[in-house]
Amino acid sequence: MRETQKQLITLYEFGLFAPHPILLAGCTGRDGGISESPYGTLNLGLHVEDKSEAVLENRRRLADALAVEPASFVIPRQIHQGRVTTITSVDRGRGAKAAEDAIPDTDALITEDRDVMLAVMLADCVPVILFDPLTPAIGVAHAGWGGTVHHIVRNTVEAMRSTFGTDPKRLLAGIGPSIGPDSYEVGTDVAEHAEAEFPDAGVVRAKGDGKFLFDLWAGNQVDLVAAGVPAGNIEVAEIDTYQNVDRFFSDRRQRPTGRFFAVAMLRS
Repeated sequence: MRETQKQLITLYEFGLFAPHPILLAGCTGRDGGISESPYGTLNLGLHVEDKSEAVLENRRRLADALAVEPASFVIPRQIHQGRVTTITSVDRGRGAKAAEDAIPDTDALITEDRDVMLAVMLADCVPVILFDPLTPAIGVAHAGWGGTVHHIVRNTVEAMRSTFGTDPKRLLAGIGPSIGPDSYEVGTDVAEHAEAEFPDAGVVRAKGDGKFLFDLWAGNQVDLVAAGVPAGNIEVAEIDTYQNVDRFFSDRRQRPTGRFFAVAMLRS
């Protein structure tokens, strides 16, 4: 994953997507905004206890840095489940200025329409960006432990296949910055759920004292391959947000904190 400076904002971009100029995609960091501690500085989440005027200015700055309209963003109300929603140009602006009109109760968005900026909010959960270069079509998924065990990424691939005719074998996938396999400690209940959904995949390691480490990166890679995406078409950023709070928000490390975005848009 490479860092690209866009004005004061850093966009973390996948090398796998670089040969495709039609696609604008990546993950934001936490610098370049106006929010104050503990949300400093580029908090993009309206649902945390930050000042709404600061968040809206941060979103305006991001749109300006990406050379897109603020009204092009579409943002969901995330619920840590497995639901995928198809977005069209009619939805442009949903959730961009107010959380109340966000796309309801979903953790992944897909579209084949141009100039629609799909965005999910993150602060340790796994962002997964999907790109079908032939259709073309895109998807953006938010996969915390709940979304991962509910197979949100596999569901997103299937939704793109059934809605757009996407062949999973041609999909490109980027797994972005999120809490890493050596940092994400969970209890017995989550560990058992993960092992049941990903048997023999090695996504859970015992830590002792009834605690386990859950490898969300591996779980989502397993799901992508199970959905038909070739392993060679998957890029994992391998950036642990818990260990890099200078660059990214980490809810597990610094609650309360802000949210960064994973975004994807098909250019006209």
